[in-house]
Amino acid sequence: MEKFGTTELLAKRIRTLSPSQTLAISARAKAMKAAGENVISFGVGEPDFSTPEHISAAAIDAIGKGYTKYTPSAGILELRRAICSKFRRDNQLEYEPSQIVVSNGAKHSIFNVIFALVDEGDEVILPAPYWLTYPEIVKACGGVPVCIPTSKKTGFKLTPSELENAITPRTKLFIFNSPNNPTGAVYSEEEVRALEEVCERKGIWTLSDEIYEKLVYGNIKPFSFAACSPWAKEHTVTVNGVSKTYAMTGWRVGYLAAPHEVAKAIDSFQSHATSNPNSIAQYAALKALSSSEAAVEEMVARFARRRLAMIERISEMQGAYCIIPDGAFYCMLVVSDSYGKKFGSKKITDSVSFSEALLDAAKVAVVPGKPFGADDCVRLSYALSMEDILEGLERIDAFLQSLQ
Repeated sequence: MEKFGTTELLAKRIRTLSPSQTLAISARAKAMKAAGENVISFGVGEPDFSTPEHISAAAIDAIGKGYTKYTPSAGILELRRAICSKFRRDNQLEYEPSQIVVSNGAKHSIFNVIFALVDEGDEVILPAPYWLTYPEIVKACGGVPVCIPTSKKTGFKLTPSELENAITPRTKLFIFNSPNNPTGAVYSEEEVRALEEVCERKGIWTLSDEIYEKLVYGNIKPFSFAACSPWAKEHTVTVNGVSKTYAMTGWRVGYLAAPHEVAKAIDSFQSHATSNPNSIAQYAALKALSSSEAAVEEMVARFARRRLAMIERISEMQGAYCIIPDGAFYCMLVVSDSYGKKFGSKKITDSVSFSEALLDAAKVAVVPGKPFGADDCVRLSYALSMEDILEGLERIDAFLQSLQ
C-alpha cells in the first residue's frame, strides 16, 4: 500500500503552478500544420529572423578554439565586461563585472532574482496584463502574486496611485516590464520616474525586465528603472538578454545586473543549480554585444512596417480593436464584443473559447489573453511574414463577422 497518492507525492510548491491554458490550442495548431492544413499562427514569441552570421561565426570559432569547458558560474569575464559596457552605453548605468550574472536565458535570470529576494508569503506586485510566467515563478518561490489590472485608457500602463494602493506591509517586490509582453506598452522616462518614486518612498525592490529594450518604434525611447536614482540602482535588479534583440532565442543567454550582495547570492545559487551558462553561447553573446547593430536596426525596421500594417488592418475591423503598441512585437486585440455570441453551436465566453473557435473556423492560432491577466483580449505577434499577417487578419475579420 502506497503511503502517498499521486497528488500528495508532489511538493506543495509545484502543486501551486497553473497548467498552461494555451497548450491545447498550440498543440492543435501544430498538429493541423503537420497534417498539411494552412494554419497561420500569431502565437510566436520570437523573432522570425536568423541569428546574424557574424554571431554564429563567433560560436563556431569558439568551438574551434576549444572553449567547450566549464566557465565561471556567473559567466566568462569578457562577457560580463561587455555587459557592463552595454549598460554604460545604453542605460547610463555603471556596474562592475562582479555585479553581473549570466544565466541560461532571461527567464532563468528572472527565476534567480525572485528566488533570491522573495520569502514565503512575500507579496509581489504584477501589473496586468503581464507575461504569463511571472506569477508562476512567484508561486514556485513561495511568494504571493498581487495582480493589478491596468486600463486601456492609459495604454495598459500602471499609474503611480495604482502601484501605491497595492503596496502592503508584506510587499517585497514590484515586477516592471517595459517594453511590455504582451501589450507592447513602453513607459516614458517621466512615467518610470513616477513609479520609482513610489517604490523608493515605500521601500520595495524592483525587478525590471528589459528584454525587449531595443524593439521600439517611432521616437519612443525606453528608460531603465535603475537609472532613476542612486537608491533605485541599489534596490533594482535589471534583467536583459540577447534572445529578442539579436534573434538568439535558442542560444539561451540572459543576464542580470544587481547590487553586489544580491549578485553574489544569485551566483552562489546558480553554481549549485546549473553550474554555468553554455560556454559556446557565451562567446556568441560576447560578439553580439561587441559588434555593430546594423542587423538589429534592419530587424526593427521590418518589425515596424509589419506593426503599422497590423494596426491599420485592425482599425478596419468591426467587433475588435487594439491599443497601439510602441514596443516588442505583440499587439493585444480586444475581442470581448464577441463574448456571448456563437460559432455554430458553441458559445464564446472568454479568450480561450474565442481562440479555440478561431482555430476551428479560420485556421488562425492566437494566444488567449486569460493567462496574461487580460481575458478580454488575445495576443497577436507580428514576428511572421507580412503576407501571413495580412492573410491572417483577413481571416480574423471574416470570423468576427460570421459570429451570431
